[in-house]
Amino acid sequence: MTYIDFSKKEQKSDWSKSLNPNGRIPTMVVRGNDDFVVFESGAILWYLAEKYQKFLPEGEKARCQALQWLMFQMSGIGPMMGQAMYFQRIAEPQGHRDEFAITRYGTESRRLLEVLDKQLEGKTYILGNDFTIVDMATYPWARAYYWAKVVDGLNNLPGWFDRIDARPATQRALELPKPFPAFFGKGDVGAAEAANSARFQSDIKP
Repeated sequence: MTYIDFSKKEQKSDWSKSLNPNGRIPTMVVRGNDDFVVFESGAILWYLAEKYQKFLPEGEKARCQALQWLMFQMSGIGPMMGQAMYFQRIAEPQGHRDEFAITRYGTESRRLLEVLDKQLEGKTYILGNDFTIVDMATYPWARAYYWAKVVDGLNNLPGWFDRIDARPATQRALELPKPFPAFFGKGDVGAAEAANSARFQSDIKP
């Protein structure tokens, strides 16, 4: 695993962009497959699930449903909550408050969490009884609703959070590359917000 320092814009370096031309993370190099490169988190999860035949349902329709909900996270929950976090936790502490953007992305994030909450009604996980890559992809964003300042109070999300929190692999993953409890409203949130905002200071446009 290679840690990327955003404050140094390492994701934009030539060596990083030679692997991922979009200059983003994560990127995976599969050493056992001729150094095959996979970027975009959803694509990485899908590649690994198919390679090891784990965490994906069987059957054409079930696979298509998994792909739909994975795209729902990739195109909806991730980008919208990411923008809600950016404008409130990065731009605003640097003196750039945009009321329209905060309202727009906060409202849309809440709507998407309501869609997810409805999907979880009567289910253990997003697709049913089995834990899949759809849960893996969606959990980190949805679980960080506090950091996006999206109001909680939905009926089915808390139980889903608890079930995934209880997985030992989840607890190990939360320590990589280093723990950031402020995402979940724990620890010194103010100090974490200030430090995180400072890392992205060069990205902020007045």
